[in-house]
Amino acid sequence: MFQGCGTALVTPFKQDLSLDEDGLRALVRRQIADGIHFLVPCGTTGESPTLTHKEHLRVVEITLEEAKGKVPVMAGCGGYATAEVCELAKELEALGADGLLSVTPYYNKPTQEGLYQHYRAIAASTKLPIVVYSVQGRTGINVEPSTLKRLAAIDNIVGVKEASGNISQMASVLHHVPSDFAVLSGDDSITIPLVSLGGRGIISVVSNEIPGPMSQLAQKALDGDYAGARAIQRQYLPLMEINFVESNPGPVKYAMARMGLLEPLWRLPLVLPSEASQKKIDAVLTQVGLLATEGAVAAH
Repeated sequence: MFQGCGTALVTPFKQDLSLDEDGLRALVRRQIADGIHFLVPCGTTGESPTLTHKEHLRVVEITLEEAKGKVPVMAGCGGYATAEVCELAKELEALGADGLLSVTPYYNKPTQEGLYQHYRAIAASTKLPIVVYSVQGRTGINVEPSTLKRLAAIDNIVGVKEASGNISQMASVLHHVPSDFAVLSGDDSITIPLVSLGGRGIISVVSNEIPGPMSQLAQKALDGDYAGARAIQRQYLPLMEINFVESNPGPVKYAMARMGLLEPLWRLPLVLPSEASQKKIDAVLTQVGLLATEGAVAAH
């Protein structure tokens, strides 16, 4: 169900910083029309820590309404309080989500045994398939390959979004887990090498901007057409990289605003990228043919 390219959807806001429901529907429709394989609302790219509980459920609900019968929806379901994550998992299951993406607990830095028990508890709270999200650079804790091996033995823990950026660790993960365990890249630029090792694809940031090309890149890699995948990578690597010139999702939402896809709005503590970063992003958007508007984006 979850292979190829899935978009870690950004969350659009209105001028008063309320949820832009119409804007979200338009983004989801664009993703589906351009051939995305699955959607991931309310991940950290969707600014989930700044969403209220009601908003979190509403974003997932809208995504499900637009995606129904077309593409699967893997809803974000993470946090550092295990009991709260378990309750959220039950609510997302009741909404009709197809699966859950659960980031490791941040700040409290559990041991590997703590991580195992955390995910085991979430798995026991829902029948939905769960994808573990390991992103040490953001959370301060790594899910080690040996821990993923233990987690893979739990029936409804079906995969991992591996965002260590460490190809050696990814190779070790693939060595430790069963062949039907979905190892997905958390970094756009290393989708191809991960797939070549046996990975299933990517949960992508850049596909917010280019859902069509990124879906094609993932599919070509899965089909063994590495020359075709590399051609797309060569064209869009600057965009993949510039999305992280500042903390995600600052740059990608700025870029999408310049493309005319949403309003350039973030909830604090995220802010408009600096003027220097804006110029760099504009230059890359021009290079890859995506710049739709003239003039600077005003801070809000």
